[in-house]
Amino acid sequence: MSGTVNKVMLIGHLGDEVKMHYFEGGGCIGRFPIATNETYTNKQTGEKVTNTDWHNVVVRNKAAEICEKYLSKGDKVYVEGRLKNRQWQGEDGNTRYTTEVHVQDFTFLTNKNEAGANMQSGQTNQQAAPTQPPTTQASVTPVSNSEPDDDLPF
Repeated sequence: MSGTVNKVMLIGHLGDEVKMHYFEGGGCIGRFPIATNETYTNKQTGEKVTNTDWHNVVVRNKAAEICEKYLSKGDKVYVEGRLKNRQWQGEDGNTRYTTEVHVQDFTFLTNKNEAGANMQSGQTNQQAAPTQPPTTQASVTPVSNSEPDDDLPF
């Protein structure tokens, strides 16, 4: 097979609010962590064990604005994208590395009633209904690569 695949699909919960960064040219980036859990029963002790993995997620432009507006800490979300490695210089002068999921597609999975209940629990005036996203799915146009897409046999 001559092609390669770099695809990530995650379903998890937001660990924090979406942090936005705006650029001079009008573009923006949103970043947030997603937690995924693995639960199993320890055969020796019989107790349930849960391991949590954290994933750094990056969304761009309109998708980032949608995420910032409608997602909040604890919401369940499906993201699909590519793994990207990044390095930078820390304040201490050391080189730091991170792996990020650059989102190409996402779907909000938190029930509208759950989101509405969370928003209204702190309100005394419940006449105004919470705003909901116009759609629960948005796509980001992938960045074009210099290599043409191969036809895969499956």
